[in-house]
Amino acid sequence: MIAIVFLLVMLAIAIFAASQGAAALPIGEIMMLVGLFLVFFGSGVYIAVVLGALALLSGFIFSDRPFWLFLGQVIWAPSSSFVLVAVPLFLLMGEILLRSGLSEQLYRALNIWMRRWPGGLLHTNIAACAVFSAISGSSVATAATMGSVALPYFERKAYDQRMVLGSLAAGGALGNLIPPGITFIVYGLMTETSVGKMYIAAIVPSVLVCLLFFAVIFIHGLRLPNKEKPPPATAQERWRSLVDLMPTSLLILIVLGTIYGGIATPTEAAALGVVASLVFAFVARKLSFKLLNESAEATARNTSMLGLILFGAYMLNFIMTQLRVPQSLAEIVSALPLPAWAIMLVIIGFYLALGTFMEGFSMIITTIPVVFPVVKGLGYDPIWFGVIVTMLIEIAMISPPDGTVMYVLQGMRRTPGPITDVFSGVMPFVGVYMLAVLILLLFPGLALVLVPH
Repeated sequence: MIAIVFLLVMLAIAIFAASQGAAALPIGEIMMLVGLFLVFFGSGVYIAVVLGALALLSGFIFSDRPFWLFLGQVIWAPSSSFVLVAVPLFLLMGEILLRSGLSEQLYRALNIWMRRWPGGLLHTNIAACAVFSAISGSSVATAATMGSVALPYFERKAYDQRMVLGSLAAGGALGNLIPPGITFIVYGLMTETSVGKMYIAAIVPSVLVCLLFFAVIFIHGLRLPNKEKPPPATAQERWRSLVDLMPTSLLILIVLGTIYGGIATPTEAAALGVVASLVFAFVARKLSFKLLNESAEATARNTSMLGLILFGAYMLNFIMTQLRVPQSLAEIVSALPLPAWAIMLVIIGFYLALGTFMEGFSMIITTIPVVFPVVKGLGYDPIWFGVIVTMLIEIAMISPPDGTVMYVLQGMRRTPGPITDVFSGVMPFVGVYMLAVLILLLFPGLALVLVPH
């Protein structure tokens, strides 16, 4: 998919250059390069290697400058960024919470309050994922953690398995949208936009999406009421649930409270969150060398994967900038006889189409350098667009046939079933998520109303 996008971009630049009377780019060499990378993708080559190789070959074919002299500096810049340190810290915090049992404690406590609503436990899925998202910052981590906790609750209950899987996938999609989402960190790093302000801007859209998800489940619960109505919670159960919610609430207060209060940067808040999660694991008597080792190993694997993809993308972005691809594309789009909102609809449609075939993290780091100058040239706020892009990437993660979150949940099912169960269950949530994007496009002030100027 990256190769196809690359081909379309280069062809657009060639047309633009020809329209300006400039020398046309060698289309034959472009076709050869794209064909080579289609072979790479078909062979299952890692995305980080593909991005790096695409950058090097593009530079050698199209550039007459000694770009290789600058690649070390290009890679060093993101690897030494203080903002990017927050990514492994948030991942480590989520791993510790998963292994210390606090995520199961969270789900059980929320279930006490929501199990009698129309839709029952399905509401708990969304609420638990939303709360855990405010800690983990990752959609995949949220879906995997809450899926492992929630799925056993539904094994012997009369719930539609498609809606169970769909609600967990939709809840997992909140992982990057609800602060402190990792996507905001990467977007802020690549566009030099304030991560803290984007976290504030994401509050209202996050609430909007959660309410729409609850509405889907509420309507489903009224149409197909659960025959096994759970007994009402006793006063003792409610008080115990409040106690169980205390560790998670304190952790959210430590992480987001310090960011919103201006006390700490996102990176510093992530470090505070790791320390707090260790304290909670110690209090729960789950802290051990095994827990630390497993959490560190999982964090190292995920961080290494993300880091290599980021380095490859930065190399490609550097070469594309040297070839003036983003600048030329921005000129082409700005010259189109369309209003700004129509061009933005085209960009949104582009992301929705791309998300059916491409992984979300790879999508943002390969498209933002090209799309961001266009959006900025149209006069849209970079903070607002960061929220929109994050929502579109979350939609991509639950969009058939290649949504990452859906395959995570499919792999965690205890009772076998086709992947189409997840596909059909998540589609109502995808629909209302798109509705949320449309609402923010019509009323951009919803995302900016809380942002200090």
